[in-house]
Amino acid sequence: MRRLGTGAAAQTNHTRITEGDIAMTTWTDDELATIGAAEELGIAPLRCDGTPRNPVTIWVVRHGDDLYVRSVNGRTAAWFRGTQVRHEGHIQAGDIDKDVTFVDADPDISDQIDAAYRTKYRRYAASIISHIVSATARSATIKLVPRSASSEFTSTSR
Repeated sequence: MRRLGTGAAAQTNHTRITEGDIAMTTWTDDELATIGAAEELGIAPLRCDGTPRNPVTIWVVRHGDDLYVRSVNGRTAAWFRGTQVRHEGHIQAGDIDKDVTFVDADPDISDQIDAAYRTKYRRYAASIISHIVSATARSATIKLVPRSASSEFTSTSR
């Protein structure tokens, strides 16, 4: 993976990470089922120094064998900007705690991600759903890619 800078410069260096930039690891069937079915997910991007930010609760959807999150407030939301610093973080949903890499989602599947949000969260009012499928939110869609076990947080580092 491309190493981003550290310190103040890294906070302004919002390099986009795409699938070609990282060694891909896959989710287990259990992780996909548990996280995909979870109503909400806790997400904690890593700071420049490698420590996790405070977790934020957001919605998550599954599309095929992948998991996606979006920022309703777009790319300017604090938690989203945090994902752009190191492109690494930690998620928690149900009994799954996992270190992840944040990858910009392929814009060609935005319609499918919209459909996944509409289907999963259909019990919410259309006025609520309209925010998560807006152009602003679509521009801040992140694919969650699990990191290998060798990069997992230890209980003492969290």
